[in-house]
Amino acid sequence: MIKILTDSASDIELDEAEKLGISLIPILIRFGNEEYLDGVNLSHRKFFERLIESKELPQTSQINEFAFNQKFEELTADGSDVIAVLLSSKLSGTYASAVKAAENFKGKVKVVDSLNACIGERVLVQYALKLAKQYSNADAIAEELNSAKGKIRLLALLDTLKYLRKGGRISSVAAVAGEMLSIKPVVAIERGEVKLVGKAMGSKKGNNLLTQLVDRFGGIDFSMPYALGYSGLSDEFLKKYLNDSEKLWKEHTDSVPSYMIGSTIGTHVGPDAIAVAFFSNN
Repeated sequence: MIKILTDSASDIELDEAEKLGISLIPILIRFGNEEYLDGVNLSHRKFFERLIESKELPQTSQINEFAFNQKFEELTADGSDVIAVLLSSKLSGTYASAVKAAENFKGKVKVVDSLNACIGERVLVQYALKLAKQYSNADAIAEELNSAKGKIRLLALLDTLKYLRKGGRISSVAAVAGEMLSIKPVVAIERGEVKLVGKAMGSKKGNNLLTQLVDRFGGIDFSMPYALGYSGLSDEFLKKYLNDSEKLWKEHTDSVPSYMIGSTIGTHVGPDAIAVAFFSNN
């Protein structure tokens, strides 16, 4: 039997993981002196309630080798092989911890660096699930995941620069200027790292830019998993984007799967961001 494991940076919460039939290992998040397990005892909605109220950014911690060792032991106890699809190694030490722990399990655990995060990591997990239903060879599945992950594109339109400023990702001067001019940045995950790929004046132009970038990044392969994401307590901006980008989806699907972004990325983008993740045609 092959079991799929992912971390909570994939924005999959415990309840959903159980429904999907996968295992979840949570990232630790701290608000001051209070510690939570992302997606387990801190839901995405509760996280954004706390984030909006908090003056300081919460802190996230990578998953350590000991936690992975315990999880791998539990999952392989019945003789199963495990495929762990994890947060980009360029964004966290979580992947390195898993690789170290996997050395104790004599090839029973395959660790896949998604080179992604958020819904970009999620769509690779969904592909892993699909492959696990079709094939019984864990090595072949891991090899296919490593081959396919290079086609995943994650693009996100941010509503505010405030949280990037709080986290020290941009200067205070740039953030204030951006807010005054109503600049909406578009970021992408490229080779496992976050990159700024465009700027627009206002949300309408931001939506249009996001749609243009989907085409520029190769267009969506609708035979593979794809998803939309939104941050904050309302999906209002997501609905507006869906309306503005109707041409992307209209002839391919009747409904687009969408999910609330969790704490790992939500800490840095803040509320009212929207994201799209897909396997490109190129």
